[in-house]
Amino acid sequence: MLFQFNFYSSLLLISFSQGIIYSLLLLIKGLKTENRSNYWLSLFLLLCSLYVAPWMLGFAGWYDNQPYRDWLFYLPLQHLFLVGPVIYFYTQSLLNPSFSFTKKEAWHLLPGALYLLYIVGMWVYDVYVVQESYFYQNGMDKDFDSWYQNAGLLSMIIYFVVSLKFYNTYKKLIYQVVSYADTLLFQWIKTYLIAFLIMLLLPILFEFICYFEPDMNSYKGSWWFYLFFSVVMYYIAVAGYANLASSPIAYKWSLTKNPILLLGTTTAIESPKEETTIDIDYEIASDQAPADMQIWKTAIETLITTEKLYQNQTLNITEVAKKLDTNVAVISKAINQGFQMNFNDYINLFRVQAVKNLLLAGEHHQTTLLGIAFDCGFNSKATFNRAFKKHTGLSPKDFLKTLH
Repeated sequence: MLFQFNFYSSLLLISFSQGIIYSLLLLIKGLKTENRSNYWLSLFLLLCSLYVAPWMLGFAGWYDNQPYRDWLFYLPLQHLFLVGPVIYFYTQSLLNPSFSFTKKEAWHLLPGALYLLYIVGMWVYDVYVVQESYFYQNGMDKDFDSWYQNAGLLSMIIYFVVSLKFYNTYKKLIYQVVSYADTLLFQWIKTYLIAFLIMLLLPILFEFICYFEPDMNSYKGSWWFYLFFSVVMYYIAVAGYANLASSPIAYKWSLTKNPILLLGTTTAIESPKEETTIDIDYEIASDQAPADMQIWKTAIETLITTEKLYQNQTLNITEVAKKLDTNVAVISKAINQGFQMNFNDYINLFRVQAVKNLLLAGEHHQTTLLGIAFDCGFNSKATFNRAFKKHTGLSPKDFLKTLH
């Protein structure tokens, strides 16, 4: 098989092969762990590798030699309409264990499928009907038509925005339902979304550079764009393969509605026993509280204080609701409107007060400050420091200084 090794083709070959290798590794990892997010990241890396392939093969001599030239023309390698949906599905599978690929999700792949049919149709017409390059008379690969590149970029931008909205909804939700929300704000989610944003900005930046440096608007000049794209892809591949983050919070999601929490399950395999709508925007809740609000406030506060539920590092709102023999919606609304805070902050308030009481009793002379924090329900130093300063206005060390 023809492949002319040179500076340009060799560097892109390295990035292309690494993308394929990590795509296979993630596929294997997904099969072993049964974590569906690995499948979507594997597919994303495959699409990114194929995106680089035309420039790699072009510098390797394929566009200048037959039958390789026809292969490149009739084999679509840049699946721009598929990249956006795949990154969206990856985001959902990471943050929502109830997510599964259904017929509803399949509609997102329709534009990509139609583009494939478009290319296949031209191939059939050229090869079997007129038996000449009717659609490729201009010698240009259809993958690089302006309409397709612009529409593909727009599609990816839209799915990036939707993925970002999904992540923001997730952040609001976990603060409403768990007392350890900070540990579920996975750094990797933000990291790969930023990396994907860089991928989206690269073609815009390249067009800007070409405006001032026309020489860059050439086949060799465009090579730099694909090289930088490959670097970002490689980073996502390495960091994504090492990622172990997955959310235990299962819920239904809509662009226009509040999320529906699925109770009694943390996986997509199990069937939820119960579901309830969670108001994630508690700040805009009505000021007119129901007549029984004070009753629920007292019941919740008494339960958490007497049973010291705040000491449970993985306490969630479902456990509180079960102990009070009610549903999550009632508890969430009572805390949101009654105490004007979310569940995570409310439980941390008890933890901070417990830490303060132990410090006032001189417990810090017997054990470490972090040990006291863990005993009171905190599960990380960073979370403890943030919560303590939020509720007291002082860092733990500064608070200790006030005791002397």
